[in-house]
Amino acid sequence: MSARSANELHLTRVYDAPVELVWDAWVEPDQVAQWWGPRGFTLTSYSKDVRPGGQWIYTMHGPDGVDYPSITTYLEVEERRRLVYDHGASGDKPPLFRVTALFTPLGRRTRLDLTMTLPSPEAARATREFIKRAGGDSTWDRLAEYLDKRSTGKERFILNRSFAAPRAAVFAAWTDPARLSRWLPPEGFTMEFARADIRPGGTSFYSMSAPGGARLYGRCEYRSIAPPERLVYTQQFADQDERVTRHPMSPTWPETIITTVTFTEESPHQTRITIEWDPTPDTPPQSIETFAQSRPNMTQGWTSSLDKLENLLTPA
Repeated sequence: MSARSANELHLTRVYDAPVELVWDAWVEPDQVAQWWGPRGFTLTSYSKDVRPGGQWIYTMHGPDGVDYPSITTYLEVEERRRLVYDHGASGDKPPLFRVTALFTPLGRRTRLDLTMTLPSPEAARATREFIKRAGGDSTWDRLAEYLDKRSTGKERFILNRSFAAPRAAVFAAWTDPARLSRWLPPEGFTMEFARADIRPGGTSFYSMSAPGGARLYGRCEYRSIAPPERLVYTQQFADQDERVTRHPMSPTWPETIITTVTFTEESPHQTRITIEWDPTPDTPPQSIETFAQSRPNMTQGWTSSLDKLENLLTPA
């Protein structure tokens, strides 16, 4: 999430779904309940009247059992084009900010431009930090997954993150083994490549060491590399002899995951990455279910790694 002016926050996403499907997912209560809120949250809608002057009254239920009642008041509604609403009111509490959502058709795809306008630059900074801590941006990743499942029936994991760095620098951090090993492992782990042939058709073999001394092994095979725009590879757990194994703590985890990373230039010094995880088509149903239920843990793990990447990309 970036800032265009001192008291605004801005977000752009492109969804692989036509604008009518994206719009309906926003305005129909049964659909919005499937994706609204950070990962791990659920939603109860009491009423949703999408027209100027209408309100959406709902409660978000946090994974820790805390409830977050909220009232949205719609100010402008242009079907399949534009929504303007005040967000975050509750009881006697006034709205937190105003949202302008623009829906732009791109053939069979849709671009969503979201602007949050806050009372002051200080409120914008505080809200940006709160959204980051709460994982609020995962709401829009959940929407992507929901739309994709409606269109294809597949379970996928999608995560977006923006970095204040040029696209070439972010891409290099994903394809240079020395830099990759500094940020990719989970917090407290170290990573070492035994082989890193990062090119189309190449493979890598690596190990990760946990604080207690346990060691995990993994391998990747690179399917496609298009600098600085796109990176596609498969990843698998392995033993020390590079024989493919299953997840050491989740035996029903998919054997092979296809990772696609897209690098989008939001400005010359701002880059958004989109990470997509897809189990291979031969993955059995039980493993697909394990994968789908593990999205909050995936988000937590990737967030920890991407926080380290952000520190690596930030000038001293």
